[in-house]
Amino acid sequence: MRTLRDVPVGSSAKVKKINGEGAVKRHIMDMGITKGVTITIRKTAPLGDPIEITLRGYELTLRKADAGMIEIE
Repeated sequence: MRTLRDVPVGSSAKVKKINGEGAVKRHIMDMGITKGVTITIRKTAPLGDPIEITLRGYELTLRKADAGMIEIE
């Protein structure tokens, strides 16, 4: 299983599935991260957490723990 956490900076990936339950999963989906959307990793913080991504024409900062719940293809 490959997750968004494993994608290197400058690369893109397509969301396959969002793992997790309840409020956490809903929060990720409310940010616009849904099945089929393409996400580009823009940069990471100096210590590696959080990461900045681009999707649907806007930038979003995401914790590595949340990125680990997003399966990609």
